[in-house]
Amino acid sequence: MYSLVSAPVLGFDLTRLDGGAAAADVLLRALTVTADDLPVIAAAQLDEWSRVGHWLDVDAAARTRRRVTTKTGGSSTRAKTDSGPAAPNETAEQLADTLATLERAPIGTVDGLMHLVRHDVFDWTWRRHPGGLSQIKPADRAVGVVCDAAAAAYLWEMLPDNTRRDLTAPWLTALATLPERAVDLGPQATAVNALIERVAALSPQVVRRLGAASGKARPALADWAAAVHSASWSVFVAGRVRASAAAQLMLVQAVEKAGVPVADRAGGVWNLLSGAVQALVVRDVLDGPTLYRLLDPVVSVLGPVVVPRRPID
Repeated sequence: MYSLVSAPVLGFDLTRLDGGAAAADVLLRALTVTADDLPVIAAAQLDEWSRVGHWLDVDAAARTRRRVTTKTGGSSTRAKTDSGPAAPNETAEQLADTLATLERAPIGTVDGLMHLVRHDVFDWTWRRHPGGLSQIKPADRAVGVVCDAAAAAYLWEMLPDNTRRDLTAPWLTALATLPERAVDLGPQATAVNALIERVAALSPQVVRRLGAASGKARPALADWAAAVHSASWSVFVAGRVRASAAAQLMLVQAVEKAGVPVADRAGGVWNLLSGAVQALVVRDVLDGPTLYRLLDPVVSVLGPVVVPRRPID
């Protein structure tokens, strides 16, 4: 299940999906929504009959994606011997197709994404009562508009064109009348923005160097994972979960803009960049060794991209 706390995992999925950058944009804008915006967004919602029809398409697309991913993973396993070579009857083209599918196979699901939108992004719209939880009005309808747009982007290539357009249109209509607000990246916004802007402007040569760096980092994956866990815990303790999630979503867009190949994203480039962004969000409270562990692989390729670390007040 997706959550804002585990935004690097969400970002890993989005950066490998055709509509991932579009989904990231929906979530980013949703993070800036205020209570005053809810009536405007709710008013743009499709009628329920239209939504029901389109969500039948969403359900079918989600089941198709799961089926394709499961089938591909199973066939890939059967096609290999213990030592790893392809079975004789599997062609190089089939192997390439299998690899491409696995590279794009998400960890989460559209249901998990909907839960994230309703209960994480819009957690502030829920109120506890003796009988349980309920959403303030008209948050239920407004959040439905955001869910429609997020699902359409998440399942981009799996949905009929008209379904994708119809599910996205109400959100775009609402955005046209709402103010565009800056995303809150927390007290380390300058450093985070500096890295994300550098990523968005990567040249093909630097992209290749990042790919090579991610390959060299694989033997130390356990140490890197521990460092990411430490940074993520610091994000939670520091109360910067939403800022961290916004930074990861902005990174999805930057990686897309830079044209990093999906194979490289899946092969380790996303992990390197995501870990560096996570560290920068809490660089004023993160211990030095962990900060160095997460930033060094990226800085070794991109060079210095941030101002010196601010001391803790």
